[in-house]
Amino acid sequence: MKQPLTVLQSSCVPLPLDNIDTDQIIPARFLKATDREGFGDNLFRDWRYDALGEPLPFVMNDARYSGQVLVAGENFGCGSSREHAAWAIADAGFRVVVAKSFADIHRQNELNNFVLPLQVGEAFHNALLNAIAHDPRATVTIDLPAQTIRIDATGRTEHFDINGYKKYCLMHALDDIDFLLENKQKIEEYETQHCATCR
Repeated sequence: MKQPLTVLQSSCVPLPLDNIDTDQIIPARFLKATDREGFGDNLFRDWRYDALGEPLPFVMNDARYSGQVLVAGENFGCGSSREHAAWAIADAGFRVVVAKSFADIHRQNELNNFVLPLQVGEAFHNALLNAIAHDPRATVTIDLPAQTIRIDATGRTEHFDINGYKKYCLMHALDDIDFLLENKQKIEEYETQHCATCR
């Protein structure tokens, strides 16, 4: 899961439903495991397969759609705060989720698991879905340093917001501990100087 994200060009998997909650992303019966690996197999499990494990007519079972970008709707990741939902999204190979809005805790969980939650306005969201409907292989280019997303077929571009610290961590594939270790010398120098002034 720890892979730098700078510029990504990819086709998209459209799932433009509102209020997709974390129990739909990863059903509760799959939460017993503590290892992050393997959760992608059960991403949207009850939408992808019936009780006998047979594929249902769902976008992830449709060979026309693939890619590292999931396009959702409004309030993506609402419901419980389970981090397993972000684990499942990352383990399934998605690097970016594009949505009109995200539940706050789930947004943070995605960032902590090297998935970019990219919020766009309604007009751009509609334009992206139209491009995918016209061509299921339509691609977007996401430029994290510039904080832009572009629909490649039309050139339409939108700027997105992201916390500066999380942007740096995504670009360099760093979790919080990695970031502290990267700055260990600076931290030690600060502590030395601070302690010296306290004497």
